[in-house]
Amino acid sequence: MAEWIDLIDPSPDELRAKLPRQVQESALALLLAPAQHNDEPRPTLQAHGDYIFGVFLLAIAAPEEDRVFYQEVDVVLTRDVLVTVSKTPPDEHPYDPRPVRESCHPDEEAGMMFYRLVDDIAEHYLDLVDDLDEEIDELEDSVEGAPADVTRNKLSELRHDLLHIRRTLAPTRDAIRRIVDNVIEVQDGPEVFPHDVEIAFNAAYDKLMRAFDGLELSRDLIASVRDYLLAKIANDQNEVMKRLTAIASLLLVPTFIVGLYGQNFLHHFPEIHWQYGYLWSWALILVATIAQFVWFRRRRWI
Repeated sequence: MAEWIDLIDPSPDELRAKLPRQVQESALALLLAPAQHNDEPRPTLQAHGDYIFGVFLLAIAAPEEDRVFYQEVDVVLTRDVLVTVSKTPPDEHPYDPRPVRESCHPDEEAGMMFYRLVDDIAEHYLDLVDDLDEEIDELEDSVEGAPADVTRNKLSELRHDLLHIRRTLAPTRDAIRRIVDNVIEVQDGPEVFPHDVEIAFNAAYDKLMRAFDGLELSRDLIASVRDYLLAKIANDQNEVMKRLTAIASLLLVPTFIVGLYGQNFLHHFPEIHWQYGYLWSWALILVATIAQFVWFRRRRWI
């Protein structure tokens, strides 16, 4: 019978007390090692003699806050013991594996328990992709009414989140693929991942592949929203230019009439000597302007 030990933000002494004695010092050094990157560690799964060490990241969406945060889960796996160490991200809550652990059968081996953990991680990624698609749909619906700079900033944030999720999901998928291909195992003794467990990992790998394909679709959806936004901006600019052109045209004819009668040829303009010549020029300006205005309105240019 295998044992699953789950720890949340343990101290070095707590880790030393819970880790199997034969892998204690080596595994402890890995669990306490600083991250290799500036933000989050890279998901991985490696064999270290008598045990397997893994690092996994869960990307969790917080739709009400329009952000994505990451939960780290480190794993130490032997033939008889599964140790999971959840590390709380700053100002967030850690991953709690208790619901998954409680769903395991009492007679299950450590490899199958580890499968259930990975399967839950894969489910989280599928849920995340669904949340992203819903957010992209909402953004697309708001393109017409929201300011362009707000939509543009939101698209940039979504694209950044998508790339970050992809950088965590891809190595997670590759790590599980190594189990399916029977590439990773401990030295000597019974297998940690017997054939039936490897078959079970196919389901988790399939979910991770579906999540990865879903991310590619989300990227295409973001691109379509971006193209829609650019088309809307171009169309709005065309409408503005059309209105400005119509307004300039309204002023063009009156300007021509004023310029015509403003020439220094007083004796050669019969309208100058009319009693109602001044009113005639105003009437001509008003009629021409109103005629243009009616024509532009019918064509919906203004």
